[in-house]
Amino acid sequence: MKDNSAKYNRNYAILLFLVFFLFQYSFSQKNGSATPAINTVVIDAGHGGKDPGCHGHSAHEKNVCLSMALKLGDMIQKKYPEIKVIYTRDKDVFVELDERAKIANRNNADLFICIHANSATEVVYGVETYVLGLHRTEAQQAIAERENSIIYDEDDKGQKYKDVDMSPDAIIARQIQLATFLDQSISFASKLQDQFKKIGRSDRGVKQAGFIVLYKTTMPSVLIETGFLTNANEEKFLADSTSQVKMSTAMFTAFENYKNELEGIVVKTSGESEGTKLIEEEKKEVKEIKKTGTIPEKDKVIFRVQIETSEKKVASTDSKFKGLEVYEYQQDRLFKYTVGKYVNDFKGASNYRTELKAKGFQNAFVVAFLNGERINIEKAIKLAEK
Repeated sequence: MKDNSAKYNRNYAILLFLVFFLFQYSFSQKNGSATPAINTVVIDAGHGGKDPGCHGHSAHEKNVCLSMALKLGDMIQKKYPEIKVIYTRDKDVFVELDERAKIANRNNADLFICIHANSATEVVYGVETYVLGLHRTEAQQAIAERENSIIYDEDDKGQKYKDVDMSPDAIIARQIQLATFLDQSISFASKLQDQFKKIGRSDRGVKQAGFIVLYKTTMPSVLIETGFLTNANEEKFLADSTSQVKMSTAMFTAFENYKNELEGIVVKTSGESEGTKLIEEEKKEVKEIKKTGTIPEKDKVIFRVQIETSEKKVASTDSKFKGLEVYEYQQDRLFKYTVGKYVNDFKGASNYRTELKAKGFQNAFVVAFLNGERINIEKAIKLAEK
């Protein structure tokens, strides 16, 4: 009887221990103390030091970006002290583009947030967030080229990047290599745009472009163009400390929603931005092509090199075309002019683009058409390969 009593007490104690353990585990799960999805965040304030970035009448990109970056980092550290926040710069200093990515990679960051401001004509406004990919428009290409151009301010005048392949083929290969990170980048970018809309900002969507800093990072990464300093109203907004708090708060809320999603905590959002939907649709189309392995025989991808865009129609004999035979098409109420015709031959079109640049067409880039309609270049390359 004594042995049975001892056995009963021992079993009862074990049962109480298990109940206590399960209660503690359940409590920790409900209170978000499960294994965290994000341990380290790297926040990159664009430009700095001798590189002021773009500017308005008085505000400079390097200053407004640093202010928002520090505010965002402070919010994360106060709410989540267990998360390590690292800045690529926390003062007005010049940091090489390659080093910004290396800082994130060295510290095994779980998220890379790059903050910039934009420039265009004085009437353009709004906020947009970029992930790594192929540009869709000349404007997106121009933004990437402008942000990438800071490599020429470095001591070696950009020589260390001479072997960095930013061709469409290379970018697509990098996207495939970092497929999981790309999906997470798109998710975070969409949440950022949702929050910017909530504070009244004009939503220019989630977009793709070939930013070197995004190409070189090995974690979910986004680049935020917070507004256009060349627009008087947006310059005033971005230079104002209260507005900077609003922008940083929107970024923080998006960060928190993203973190909760990764950790399985359901958070309702206003839905995907149009840019995200477009990216996802095209990813599905490429997957479908891979799955079926076939393309209708009559469909041929035509690659051309675009050399001119105009609000007004330009005569094919205009001197600006330097005697080249041009093909005109219209898109977004603009007249666009291309040269060359390469059937299922992206490489041939790319080589021709290089020749044209040497001849003075510095803004030349490859575009693709299918059955007379312009299509996304990434999709075109996949179709041509099949």
